[in-house]
Amino acid sequence: MVRLKFSVELNYEVAPPGCDFIFNIHAAHTPSQRVLTEMMELGQFVLPRVHTDRATRNRYMRLRAEAGRLRLRYSATVELQHHVGVPESIGEQPVSSLPDEVLTYLYPSRYCQSDRLYDVAIREFGQLTPGYRRVRAICDWVGRHVRFESASTNASTSALDTLHERVGVCRDFAHLMIALCRALNLPARFVTGIDYGADPALGPSDFHAYVEVFLDGRWYLFDPSNTAIPMGLMRFGVGRDAADVSFATIFGSVRAEPPTITVVAIDDPLSGLQLPHRRLEALSTDDGQGSTETL
Repeated sequence: MVRLKFSVELNYEVAPPGCDFIFNIHAAHTPSQRVLTEMMELGQFVLPRVHTDRATRNRYMRLRAEAGRLRLRYSATVELQHHVGVPESIGEQPVSSLPDEVLTYLYPSRYCQSDRLYDVAIREFGQLTPGYRRVRAICDWVGRHVRFESASTNASTSALDTLHERVGVCRDFAHLMIALCRALNLPARFVTGIDYGADPALGPSDFHAYVEVFLDGRWYLFDPSNTAIPMGLMRFGVGRDAADVSFATIFGSVRAEPPTITVVAIDDPLSGLQLPHRRLEALSTDDGQGSTETL
């Protein structure tokens, strides 16, 4: 089991007459990701409203901010319990046997144009044995063919753009891997969160995007950017692509400062807690059956 303590601080200068925000920075409550403690601090006297999406378990906070400075600080302690699978024993499911709730992750989406990447997917991966190993090959291929470079892309960059330009940040790696998986009829979804264990050379801790692919009744974790340790991935939200799970959607004029994120892992073997480390096994934070209610 992994226990993470983290905080996220966001600062904005809101222009008159104020604006509306929708935030997705609350740790998701799932059977495999337990939120032990959490606190939200707001620098304005506002009345936020938090709701949970029934289909995804994403938690959204809405608020109306007045003109002036707005500061938010969310902190939490979460525990992650991973299912560990043997890669060779994990297969793919035919579309006919997929649970209804995962079908939405088969379709092309705004940033993941899987219908336009079919030829690439078939050429590179069509002859590989279906299963976890093929998905791992897709993940590794994206990591080899795209170079990680901070601030190299923008909010409009899509999987097609990344395939052509061969450079990007974590969300771009995720979009390309998702599009290639969907082109092979593999349900794949975009996940946002934070991570513990990234190389300090990459800069300060930041929000992270990674991928989950549905195989043999579970959502398995993949990080095509290879900048994070999968055991140290903590989830805020899931969606078809980044458009569904922005950490902040803003309706108005603001000046935003870079987020400040801190995360530590608790090392206490006597209590069953371990530091995230790289593993060869397949990892999932899904308790099975494919139900979004248990993710």
